[in-house]
Amino acid sequence: MLTEQNLADMGLQATIVRHPLVQHKLTLMRRKEQSSSAFRALLREISWLLCFEVTRDLPLVPEHIETPVQGMDAPVLQGRKLAFISILRAGNGMLDGMLDVIPSARVGHVGLYRDPETLEAVEYYYKVPNHMEDRLIVVVDPMLATANSAISAVHRLKQGGAKDMRFVCLITAPEGIRAFNEAHPDVPIVTAAVDTKLNDHGYIVPGLGDAGDRIFGTK
Repeated sequence: MLTEQNLADMGLQATIVRHPLVQHKLTLMRRKEQSSSAFRALLREISWLLCFEVTRDLPLVPEHIETPVQGMDAPVLQGRKLAFISILRAGNGMLDGMLDVIPSARVGHVGLYRDPETLEAVEYYYKVPNHMEDRLIVVVDPMLATANSAISAVHRLKQGGAKDMRFVCLITAPEGIRAFNEAHPDVPIVTAAVDTKLNDHGYIVPGLGDAGDRIFGTK
């Protein structure tokens, strides 16, 4: 796996979450014998932890409250509720964990599939919250491989008014980071791991296989 220094040497930008619990749970998910139910549970748990990282700089404002002892000015989140946008279908595996942390968040979906011949993303569904321009938008998809789906989804969200976006994934590769950085240099990437490369089929190596298939038990 690559480090942030390796990425910097390659002219790439991404934040790698090195928390021991994230790394341990990701290793469990990579194991090919892991069941779909365990895979889903681990993905939900990792998503909790990634959510803390991607929201660590949310703006706060003071609000006067009364505790059982006395009044005080205490911090609360500023502005409209943020929105989680899932890139279907695998992105849905990360939503529950994110919503466990921020249950008031709005949720949207962008449906894309990868053409097996061209590897290009094809859109089939788009439904997102209103006032996108006023929200922090966190786009989720477990894998950032060729980045074609992520690039298309973020472009579509920008067309819908989104301005402040972040992309969260479990695993990526240098090829995906480079393509995403070039297409959307204003959108930070947060990931649990940067693997070695893509293979001839556009899969991350060593990766963990097809995240959607492993989440839903399909082939």
